[in-house]
Amino acid sequence: MQQRTDPLSPDTSAALTDAASDAGGGGSADRAPLPFGEFVTLIAALMALTALGIDSMLPALPAIGDALGVAEPNTRQFVVTSFLLGFSIAQLAYGPLADRYGRRPVLIFALIASTITNLVAAVSGSFLLLLIARFASGAAVAGGRVVTVALVRDCYSGRAMARVMSLAFIFFMAAPVLAPTFGEFVLAFASWRWIFGGIAIVTAAVFAWFVLRMPETLPVSERAPLDPSRIMAGYRTVLRDRYAVGYTVAAALLSGGLFGFVGSIQQIMDVTFGKPKLLTVVFACVAGTMAAGSFFNSRIVMRFGTRLISHAALLGLVAVAAIHLAITLAGIESLTSFIILQAIMMACFGLASSNFSAMAMENMGSIAGTASSLQGFVSMLGGAVLGALIGQAFDGTTVPLYGGFLFLGLIAVLVVFRTEHGRLFRRG
Repeated sequence: MQQRTDPLSPDTSAALTDAASDAGGGGSADRAPLPFGEFVTLIAALMALTALGIDSMLPALPAIGDALGVAEPNTRQFVVTSFLLGFSIAQLAYGPLADRYGRRPVLIFALIASTITNLVAAVSGSFLLLLIARFASGAAVAGGRVVTVALVRDCYSGRAMARVMSLAFIFFMAAPVLAPTFGEFVLAFASWRWIFGGIAIVTAAVFAWFVLRMPETLPVSERAPLDPSRIMAGYRTVLRDRYAVGYTVAAALLSGGLFGFVGSIQQIMDVTFGKPKLLTVVFACVAGTMAAGSFFNSRIVMRFGTRLISHAALLGLVAVAAIHLAITLAGIESLTSFIILQAIMMACFGLASSNFSAMAMENMGSIAGTASSLQGFVSMLGGAVLGALIGQAFDGTTVPLYGGFLFLGLIAVLVVFRTEHGRLFRRG
């Protein structure tokens, strides 16, 4: 792996010794093979393809339903759910492949497949074919999630990895803010089919950037054979690590609330508040706080540690969900209260999620690809299923959404409490 001599920043280079002790397994030079800013931006762009694939068609769900004969609004949510299911399941394959053949060839294949499947979605003539194309598109772009996390773990560890992930999340979280606006812009001038065509074009551009600039980060000497017994041994390693399991499960629970929000937000704005044209504005206000939370985390994580920040954010999310549910049940919710409280929750989500990902990978340095794929499979599949249940429970109010957020958040608190042997907020 090519190394650079430029430090992360003057105020964080001294803290990199903490990162090594945080990692617990697998070496890392704590240096990127590209200039740090370009590395973070490229990682963010690769990760943002997922958000673009999920969120850009939210404004188009009614148009898609009308064009393909889907009258039931809740059924239209499967355009999102099918993508998430494909994304979840495919992650199991990408990790072992990335550990065997390296990060570059696997990610190159994934980006090509993502481009093609979005083009198929663009020309789909039936709702079934669209769902199949969406499933395949999610399966393709899953390579971006698995390989980029493994790639970051190749270069950084512990708190340094959490910082990189937080900085990447700033740009990654901008995608949900901009994606619905992109979809609405396309609808103003063209058919909903061009939303998928636009995603294909963006994916092709990221593919070119990656191919031209990003070298391989996994040395040939460290590659593992594509052997079922080795893969299962890697899975056992992950499943025996309480932090890998605990924080992956906690991430899945929080993702369930997030995907429930994504799946039902179009109907909430249309049915609950009667303001469908404000969807992109409200979505931007809410999703933007996730980016703010991730940015704030990148500034403080090297000082305070992943646990202190993420545990406080998780408890904050639960508290706000309880307040929001109470307001909804009391019948005094307004669009303003919805935006403010949901935005606070998403800020807490941004603070917690990037740290959960880093802590789940603490001891996985030697099997980063396999660990990332299994953790991604569990967190995304769990989140997709739980989010679909919340979305399908939509009854014209926000009660299912915030009842789901509160319930899943409380379970996440219990999971984290047990993972940490009953000691929350410890430094590390």
